[in-house]
Amino acid sequence: MRRAKRTRSAADRRGRCSAGLQVCVRRLSAALKGCATLQASMSVSERTWITAGLPSGAYEALTRELPASRLWSLLLEVVDARAAARRPASLMEQWDRDRFVGLAAVDQRAQLEVDRHLLDAASAFESIELSPVAPLGVCSSMGRASQNKVLSALRGTEVVADPTNVMALECARRLRRDPQAVVRLATSHRCVRAQEIPKVRGFTAHFRMFCLAGAGVERGNHAFVVGAIAEQISVMIDALERLERHGFAFPEKRITVLASEAKAALGDRIAEKVGRPRIARGVLDHQYYDGLRFQIAARSTDGVDVPLIDGGAFDWVARLASNNKAVFIATGAGSQLVPLLFRQSGSDS
Repeated sequence: MRRAKRTRSAADRRGRCSAGLQVCVRRLSAALKGCATLQASMSVSERTWITAGLPSGAYEALTRELPASRLWSLLLEVVDARAAARRPASLMEQWDRDRFVGLAAVDQRAQLEVDRHLLDAASAFESIELSPVAPLGVCSSMGRASQNKVLSALRGTEVVADPTNVMALECARRLRRDPQAVVRLATSHRCVRAQEIPKVRGFTAHFRMFCLAGAGVERGNHAFVVGAIAEQISVMIDALERLERHGFAFPEKRITVLASEAKAALGDRIAEKVGRPRIARGVLDHQYYDGLRFQIAARSTDGVDVPLIDGGAFDWVARLASNNKAVFIATGAGSQLVPLLFRQSGSDS
């Protein structure tokens, strides 16, 4: 019965796809066969080989003209056919070589212990569990990151590459319901990224991140953005200190607050509000942030300087909620690196 239902379902999908488009997709699939990933730095001209051999207008039809619902149905049919042709040997071969599907580099119990301490430090933040997938383009449309750095999926989705982009969607939804709300969210999430991975121990294609997100409508004198960034810095410092009491070490911690020239005074206020000695100041020239950023780095057990925590202000919620006064602050910590690179020798945490 299940096999019959699956057969009827496949037939229904085929009925929604024109014969001409099926031919286009078969040729597209053949053209892409053997291509595992696309380099994010490729220009359009360098990618013309992908469309070589396709019928005239096929690429435009697939990328721009075909309604989304029909495109997903068409691609589902292609994937269904590809999956049906796979054999156990090919599954094992992919399991052995594919960086996206292998086991995590960290012991699960060790990671859960780290996550518990991080969440305890963020007790003022609502802890949420995200879906493994997010709306297609959530990183490339808001954070201006190349879609080639993301593992794109079907049905208009992509595998989560950065939880803070997804948390911005939830913050915007809550602010649209209640513009006076102050939103504080925290999560731990396994992310997948398709970009080239640095040849550094602990850096992998899929990894655990701990993230904070805060949103609200700005008050007078930029009080909200200053307070929210200072709060997240303080939470992350407290998190590291908690971990240090449970078998981890973060020697030579360095906190840096960066600001654009226009927001230099706000950077000074943030550093003063955090109230910790030796907070360095710097000039921000990265367009990814909305004028304010902070970083926390420490030296690993290998003696390597590791940028462990990164956060700042973004205009994402203002754009999503269509409210220029909306402020969004987010922080990401490479929590998977903690048990791998910062555990004290002989410690069981």
